[in-house]
Amino acid sequence: MVIPLFDDDTGLLILAGMGDTVVDCFEVSASEPFLSQVSHCLTDTSTRGVAMVPKVALDVMSCEVMRVLQLTDSCIVPISYQVPRKHSGQEFHDDIYPNTVGTTPAMSAEEWWKGGNKQVEKVSLHPDKQPKQKAPPAKQMPAKKELASGGSKEPPTVLQDPTRGCSTSSSPLSSPSSSAVPSRSPSSTSGLSSGFLHSPSPSQSAKAIQSMMGPTSKFRHIQGAVMHRDTHITNLRGLNLTTPGECDGFCVNRQRVAVPLAISGGQIGIFERSQPGRLPETALSTIQNSVNVVDLSWDPFDTHRLAVAGDDAKIRVWQVPEGGLKETLTEPEVILQGHTEKIYSIKFHPLASGLLVSSSYDLTVRLWNLESGEQVKLLSGHQEQVFGMAWSPDGKLLATVCKDGKVRIYDPRKSTAPVQEGPGPEGQRGARVVWVCEGKYLLVSGFDSRSERVLYLYSADSLSSGAVASTSIDISPSTLIPFYDPDTSVVILTAKGDTRVHIYEMFPEEPYFIECSSFNSPEPHKGLAFLPKTECNVRDVEIAVGLLLTKTTIEPVAFRVPRVKKEFFQDDVYTDTAVCWEPALTASAWLEAPKEAPVRKYLPSSVYLEEKTDEQKKEELLSAMVAKLGNMDDPLPQASFEGVDEDE
Repeated sequence: MVIPLFDDDTGLLILAGMGDTVVDCFEVSASEPFLSQVSHCLTDTSTRGVAMVPKVALDVMSCEVMRVLQLTDSCIVPISYQVPRKHSGQEFHDDIYPNTVGTTPAMSAEEWWKGGNKQVEKVSLHPDKQPKQKAPPAKQMPAKKELASGGSKEPPTVLQDPTRGCSTSSSPLSSPSSSAVPSRSPSSTSGLSSGFLHSPSPSQSAKAIQSMMGPTSKFRHIQGAVMHRDTHITNLRGLNLTTPGECDGFCVNRQRVAVPLAISGGQIGIFERSQPGRLPETALSTIQNSVNVVDLSWDPFDTHRLAVAGDDAKIRVWQVPEGGLKETLTEPEVILQGHTEKIYSIKFHPLASGLLVSSSYDLTVRLWNLESGEQVKLLSGHQEQVFGMAWSPDGKLLATVCKDGKVRIYDPRKSTAPVQEGPGPEGQRGARVVWVCEGKYLLVSGFDSRSERVLYLYSADSLSSGAVASTSIDISPSTLIPFYDPDTSVVILTAKGDTRVHIYEMFPEEPYFIECSSFNSPEPHKGLAFLPKTECNVRDVEIAVGLLLTKTTIEPVAFRVPRVKKEFFQDDVYTDTAVCWEPALTASAWLEAPKEAPVRKYLPSSVYLEEKTDEQKKEELLSAMVAKLGNMDDPLPQASFEGVDEDE
C-alpha cells in the first residue's frame, strides 16, 4: 500500500510504500508533464507510516518547505525538504512561502450544518508576523526524592535525534522556482519547532542510534540500474518459459548467453554479448538438443563449452564455435549416460576443469569427468527430490538441499554417503543452497510451513544443530535463486516471475543478515544470471553485473555502491578477487584427492584499476579540479572581441 501526502502550497506529492525503504517526492502541475520527480529518498529502515508536519512548524528561515515524519519499527525519523537559496538563514523568501491555511476554525459544526461555507483564514509564515504565544503558567511540581544509594538525583530523559541514522539518495530536479532537495543532516534540523530534542553531543547521538539500529552496512544503499538500451539484446522470440524450478531459466558467461527456446527438438539460442541490438526476424542458428532442456550451464573455464541436461536422463556437452553460431549444431561433443530417470540440475566444479555434478529423479547425485566422458562418483542418501546443489569455495565439499526436509554435506572423494546432515526448510515447494562467509556457512532459500519465503543460515560445521538464523522475505510461489559475491559478502536473490530483486549483506555473526536497498524491474523477469567480477566497471563502483531475461529482451543490470569521490579506486569495495576463469587443477588430479588442497589464485585489486600512491591520487584529484575550472593559460573570451581604436 502506498501512502500519498500532498501539500497545496507547493504542489509537492509524497509517496511512501508500507514496508518499503523509499520515499519519493513529486511535483504536481496542471499542465504536462503533470507529474515530475523531485527527489528519491532511501531510508535505512522500512516504513510503517508517514505523516506531514503542519506548515507553521517549519523552519522557514532555512527554506524548509516540507517536513515528513517516517514511522519505523523502532523510531520516528524526520525527513526535511529544503529549497537551496543563496541567503538561506538570513531572509524570508516570499516566493516559496505563500499564505497558508491557518489553525483557527472558520465556523462551528452547527454553522456548517446550516449551510455555512466560510473558509479558514490564511496566514503568513513570516517569522515577524507570527502571533506570539503566551508561555503557559509554570506548574508547581513536587520535588523528586533523592535515590537512597549515593543520594544522586534521577537523570533527565533525553529524546535522541533519529535523523543521524538515515541517509538519502536524491536527485534534485527543477521545480517552478527552485529545486527541492531532501535534507537529513543534523544541521538541517537545527532550530526546528517540531518538538524533537537534540542530544547533548553528536557522538552520544551516533552511539545511541547505532545501538538502536544495530550494525550498519556500506552496501545498504546499493543501487540497481538497467544499462543503456544500446547494450540490450531485443526481439527475442519463442522463449521456453516452462523450464523446471531447479533451472535458473538461462545461463551466461562473459562472451555469450544460452537461452532455451520453446521450439520442438529442445533448441537453445546462443547470443553473443558483443553483438547487442535487435535480432532479425529470420530464423536463428541454434543448438538442436533433440530433447527438452531441463537445465544448462556454461563451463567456467571454457566460454565455448555448454553442458545441457535433457529429460531423457542424458547430459549433452556442446562446443560453440568462435564468434558464435553460424549454423545449427546437431552433434554434441560428448554424451553422458548413467542416470535412470530425468535430471534435475547440473553444476560445474569451481576449481577442477572438466568436472560436472548432476542430480536426478533416480535420487542419486553423480560426478562426471568430461575428459573421459565417464561417471566417476555416485552419491546416495537422498530420500526425495534434490532441490539444489552447491560446491564449497575450496572445491572439497558438495552441499545439497532436498525435498525430504534435509540439508546434507558430502565429501565425494572420501565417501558416497553424506558426512553431515541436518534439518532443512519445512516447506516442500523448492529450495536453493549456496556457501557464504568464506565457506563457514550455508545459506538456504526455501519456504516455511506457511509457504512464506525464508532465508536460513546453517553452520557448515554443525548442520545437525539446525539453522543459526533465519529471515522472512515475503509470500510468493517461486523459489528465490541466490547469487553470492564472496568479495563483498553480498547476496542477491530473485525468482522467475518476480519483479523485485532482494539484496542482503551476510555476516558470520549476529545479526547475520542486513537488508539492503532492493531493485525493481518494470515487468516480471524470467531469470537473472550474473557475469564474472571482471565485467564490473570500477569507475562506477559496480560490485555485480547481471543479465535480466524478459519475454523479449536480455538487459544488463549493474549494481552500484553510491560513492562521492568516484575519481579514486574504492579499495574497501574491491578486494583481491578469485581467478575463477582459470582452473586450479584437472578433474583427474582432483579425483586423486591430493593431501594438500590446491590453492586458487587471487587476482590483486590492481586488475580493476592500476594501484596508485597517495601522491598519484592527489595529482589525479587536482587534475580533475583543474579540468572543471578550466585552463588558466587559455585567453579570456573578451580578448577575442572586436573593439574600437584608441584614437576613436
